[in-house]
Amino acid sequence: MADLDTLTLILLILAGLAAGWVDAVVGGGGLIQLPAMMLVPGITPVQALATNKIASVMGTSVAAVTYTRRVRTDMRTALPLAGMAFLGAIVGAVIATYIPEEAFTPILLVVLIVVGAFTVFKPQMGVHTKKRWHGAKHVLAAAAIGLLVGTYDGALGPGTGSFFVILLVAVLGYAFMPATALGKIANLCTNVGALLFFIPTGHVLWGIGLTVGAANLVGGYLGARMAVSKGSRFVRIVFIVVVAALIVKFSFDVFS
Repeated sequence: MADLDTLTLILLILAGLAAGWVDAVVGGGGLIQLPAMMLVPGITPVQALATNKIASVMGTSVAAVTYTRRVRTDMRTALPLAGMAFLGAIVGAVIATYIPEEAFTPILLVVLIVVGAFTVFKPQMGVHTKKRWHGAKHVLAAAAIGLLVGTYDGALGPGTGSFFVILLVAVLGYAFMPATALGKIANLCTNVGALLFFIPTGHVLWGIGLTVGAANLVGGYLGARMAVSKGSRFVRIVFIVVVAALIVKFSFDVFS
């Protein structure tokens, strides 16, 4: 592990715990965890992104297992969503080494503002599942969502879980709870896909990643159990808070 002072190590562990909880409930934990990784002395942006994936995969794995054991998961959606998310993450990881974040941030900011406002002013959206399509159209839409968000996750990462939930609710018509469960499965695949590129290229700082990952795992377990027990309305509230935080963060990136 890099030579870290005690305060930095404590902040990294707390960030991992908080990020795991937020990710498990609705996604967006990368907004907390990735900036915390940048506290490590001498770390590069690509190393931070790669090390963040190691930590995140531990939290998303336990959250995905917890959700699938407690929430009925539609495998006709999960398989194309997760499969294409996995492929997209590999492509995105390659892109991460070439394209700066500034190329993506303004577009993401606009999307977040539109979707956040839509969620606030449509209080019944995501309360109950009302699928918009069935059969081949549904499968193709799920695959497209997986590819789009998976590519983003491999290239940048923060807010990936939130983007999965946004699109599964707004495009496919899922309630927040099953959308979050599906998002966890897909997010696990995007993390693994990105690591298939980052590990062989030597970008992962293993000591930091595993330490923060242990905290992320605990947060993920606690968050998933709380989300399942409290239902879609609770997830919707947390979702709005996380989207608002993402808007603030991306706004700062754009205007600074």
